[in-house]
Amino acid sequence: MTTYDDRASLTDLTATVERVRTSVEGVIEGKPEVVRLSLTVLLAEGHLLIEDVPGVGKTMLAKALARSIDCSVRRIQFTPDLLPSDITGVSIWDQQRRDFEFKPGAIFAQIVIGDEINRASPKTQSALLESMEERQVTIDGHSYELPSPFMVVATQNPVEMEGTYPLPEAQRDRFMARVSVGYPSVEAELQMLDVHGGVSPLEDLQPVAHAHEIVKLIEAVRGVHVSEAVRRYAVELVAATRSHPDLRLGASPRATLHLLRAAKASAALAGREYALPDDVQALAVAVLAHRLLPTAQAQLNRRTAEQVVQEILQHTAVPAAPGQQPGFGGLGRTIPAYPQQPPRGL
Repeated sequence: MTTYDDRASLTDLTATVERVRTSVEGVIEGKPEVVRLSLTVLLAEGHLLIEDVPGVGKTMLAKALARSIDCSVRRIQFTPDLLPSDITGVSIWDQQRRDFEFKPGAIFAQIVIGDEINRASPKTQSALLESMEERQVTIDGHSYELPSPFMVVATQNPVEMEGTYPLPEAQRDRFMARVSVGYPSVEAELQMLDVHGGVSPLEDLQPVAHAHEIVKLIEAVRGVHVSEAVRRYAVELVAATRSHPDLRLGASPRATLHLLRAAKASAALAGREYALPDDVQALAVAVLAHRLLPTAQAQLNRRTAEQVVQEILQHTAVPAAPGQQPGFGGLGRTIPAYPQQPPRGL
């Protein structure tokens, strides 16, 4: 078992994440960018929404990530008859004690898999709001803390599918990022037939990291340095969504915070002690697009939220290279100035 100091180093982080990434990619073939985004959200203390058509491996990705970490895992199958108390828990009268006893629901786990979350009613979906934001559950006036680390990995089918309810804006805003798995390439699908044709690889998947390791890595990610210029760049990107003519609802201040946290996690995964504008650019679509609501005219013109975010990236100036900045986690080292680069077309 690996021994950690009070704060994990970047070497510890990259080594542990590499083990988890290799484990998950052994189940999800041909989607390294999706696996990387999942790990980024985990280390950034966020929640992940996986949206795509049925059968492309949404639930498999969530299960592989959960089983690769030695922590408590609960799976919730969202159905139209699911009740909020099935998620949060309920107080039951105990005849012997003559008092109410709280029975925890499925949300009391370190990794919660919400399968087909948009098949439940909005009333049931709202049961996740407090737990995802405040990491606690309040029942009958009593608040119960959730374990750490805590992450909700939810899957949903596109809203055009039958029997689905669109997620409320408040619910979508609590997910740090949304990712689409997409169809595999021909080679990856052939490999999938070899791997999954007999026994499911999930059955042999063993944990490669412990929950306390993930907690230490999250603390390390918090110490990644973000310069004033990069912070302002993230704020300008989010602010541009609030005044764009093709959007009737822009991104919230919570989106800015999520974008900054995700950029810090991405920098740490790349072995850097400081975040670059490239980290913000690479994550902008995944972090912002699912929070935006296009106008009716934009929908008629078939303009998607992803296209709007890409346009904003193209028209927002990248900050100039800063001077030397303090190092990672206050270790006293200096950070080299990053080169100024034009916005990338994502």
